[in-house]
Amino acid sequence: MKPTIRVSVRTFVEFLLRSGDIDNRRGGGHSGEAMVEGSRVHRKIQKSQGAEYQAEVPLRYTRETGEYYFSLEGRADGVITEENGVTIDEIKGIYGDPNKLKEPVPVHLGQAKCYAYILMTQQGLDSIGVRVTYCNLDDHEIRMFHQHYAKEELTNWFEELLREYQKWIDMEIAWKKTRKQSIQNLEFPYEYRPGQNRLVKDVYRSIVREKTLFIQAPTGVGKTISTVFPAVKAVGEDCADRIFYLTAKNITRTAAADAFALLMSKGYRGKILTITAKDKVCPLEERKCNPEDCPYAKKYFDRVNDAVYEFVQREGLFDRETVVAYALEKNLCPFEFSLDVSLWCDGIICDYNYVYDPNVYLRRFFAEGVKGDYIFLVDEAHNLVERGREMYSAVLFKDDFLKMKHYIEPFSKRIAGSLKRCNTLMLEYKRECDDYLIPSSVTPFFLSLNRLMSDIENYNKDHPEFAGSEEWSQFYLQLRHFLNMSELMDENYTVFLEHDEAGQFYIKLYCMDPSGVLTGMSDRGKSTIYFSATLLPIRYYREMLTTHEEHYAIYADSAFLPEQSLIVSATDVSSKYTRRNQKEYEKIADYIINTVRAKKGNYLVFFPSYQFMEQVMDVLLNKDGTPGREEIISGSSLLQYIMNNYTLLPQTMNMSEAEKEAFLAEFSDERQDTLIGCCVMGGAFSEGIDLTNNRLIGTIIVGTGLAQISNEKNILKDHFEEVGKNGFDYAYRYPGMNKVLQAAGRVIRTVEDKGVIILLDERFGQWEYRELFPREWAGISTCRMDNLQDKLDAFWNKTE
Repeated sequence: MKPTIRVSVRTFVEFLLRSGDIDNRRGGGHSGEAMVEGSRVHRKIQKSQGAEYQAEVPLRYTRETGEYYFSLEGRADGVITEENGVTIDEIKGIYGDPNKLKEPVPVHLGQAKCYAYILMTQQGLDSIGVRVTYCNLDDHEIRMFHQHYAKEELTNWFEELLREYQKWIDMEIAWKKTRKQSIQNLEFPYEYRPGQNRLVKDVYRSIVREKTLFIQAPTGVGKTISTVFPAVKAVGEDCADRIFYLTAKNITRTAAADAFALLMSKGYRGKILTITAKDKVCPLEERKCNPEDCPYAKKYFDRVNDAVYEFVQREGLFDRETVVAYALEKNLCPFEFSLDVSLWCDGIICDYNYVYDPNVYLRRFFAEGVKGDYIFLVDEAHNLVERGREMYSAVLFKDDFLKMKHYIEPFSKRIAGSLKRCNTLMLEYKRECDDYLIPSSVTPFFLSLNRLMSDIENYNKDHPEFAGSEEWSQFYLQLRHFLNMSELMDENYTVFLEHDEAGQFYIKLYCMDPSGVLTGMSDRGKSTIYFSATLLPIRYYREMLTTHEEHYAIYADSAFLPEQSLIVSATDVSSKYTRRNQKEYEKIADYIINTVRAKKGNYLVFFPSYQFMEQVMDVLLNKDGTPGREEIISGSSLLQYIMNNYTLLPQTMNMSEAEKEAFLAEFSDERQDTLIGCCVMGGAFSEGIDLTNNRLIGTIIVGTGLAQISNEKNILKDHFEEVGKNGFDYAYRYPGMNKVLQAAGRVIRTVEDKGVIILLDERFGQWEYRELFPREWAGISTCRMDNLQDKLDAFWNKTE
């Protein structure tokens, strides 16, 4: 079969017609316009147009050549069929006054003209109309730009674009042949571990069938290579064209790159890009994305395509260092350059944000709303539930309205007045709020926010020289995000107001169930594979990550033997809030000391909070008989406590990357004393770290991981109760147990590892918690303080 080059209309037009600078001073992109999708405005306009208006019309233009098919596709906002002819309508929602636009934005007009050409060709028309409709998202004021094109004029315009794009198509076709040939004889790079062959086949079948798959994959299964390999094979069979490996952790991004590199060492030829966050690749001391402050932003879009074409002639791993070095050599923004390079890559390793976040998702792939030939491999998928809630929620603080009013007053009385109205409404809410408030109506406040945004946009158009302070820019982005998320409000959202811990009053647009919006984003690809070592209970994650009923779930077999670990649950100790007292802290400290006395080595203890950790550490520091000494770890600001029989090393709040590395470096095979690392569950050291062999021989987990009771969690609990679920499970128990399982998973990382997992909370004996234990914990036993030592001695004697 001939290969097909599929390109969305939006990507095609933006790639060829964009020009000018990167400039985010007014929230805009290369067009300088602060545009949002405005889906409700789209629907309102579409419904008001009458019977001759057909909305959301899928259009595809396919051209066959001797070697390939070129397919240009997208979805036109509207097709108007009248007696005097046919018109394509392109709708854009904006916050500013549309009457201030002198002409349509070139990229928007280009999209409309592309759709017009496709429809004209399909229907054999001699001419066609084009309309670009701008609508204000506040007052719904509409401005339309009409144009009419004869067949010859529009054809010449389109053919010129296609000729300009031809060298990219030729490059893509040649590369796909090379890639496909390299995959045909590619074999799995290792001897299969128990159950791994089945896992690889299940992933491959799900991709071929364009299904969603959930995988509970215990540590040691080799989940990265077991998902990457079948995805690459599926691409080689033309079942997909591009792989997105999505994760929330730097260490798993590295593991993904290593997996692709391993396949390359076995013959696979691919172009694999790792996208690094903007702040981490910006060469400026203070990031300012505009042509006045950044030389890499000036005329970026006029210069970037030639640089991309040269860069993607190479193959292999396009890591951070490679991309940054080349971009700076060409005087281009490294971050934007990496996004432009992504269009020509076979695999993209990146944060969840670039597919799911409404503010930063890769519009060049997903904005058109057309399903692409993409595979989504979602690593550590348990993190996506809470990340999804964060992405699709939004917060505004009352004090910011007042602060911004004082800031903007010298520049614009009108904006200051709009800020004052918003502040007044927030003040009224504040007077009603004792603990927290779910208002009966938020319509007046939302209308005021829309007017405020319109005033800001109009001022920006009239005063292009106005950049504003960093605080003003941040406020603008928060306001825009809040309004954009309000477009998504449905029964899975609520709005509440309360004071935060610092006493600041805020309003939150809260996405309680992110499954709908996450599904909408996942549906832009062919198949999504969700996998994690802690995806239990699987039904909870299926409900929270997708609304699709047709999906599969598998439990991969563990590669580890039960005798590698001892798992015990203490029945005579608790971390309940009502039991948190000096006596309980001393009992927990005794459990820690008795555990580490059984065998010298490195241990991690996970606590429910920093405060709890400090209480127990105070006991530990006085248990040894004589006071210890404090030492600063070389090359860091971390403090460790050297006692007679052990060293205590506590995690601290807001640790830098260097401090995290220094903390982990203390867990060495060569240590002569016992090290007790004191950490917080759900923190930097409870997942995504590999301390293999004797670098870690035990974890002690204090508590069931339940989040502190809060208004937000109780709102979440009430929501799920109302829809027939166990609200406590969904808001507290399931997320808490995920933290426990992640912390426990730090111990056994390889087939050579041996270690103990001690659960300190009597609640682990309750069936509600025991049913959440993974299959690998089938041998778990209970203990009390008086028989813990016997169990530990028996285990360590047996392993030795």
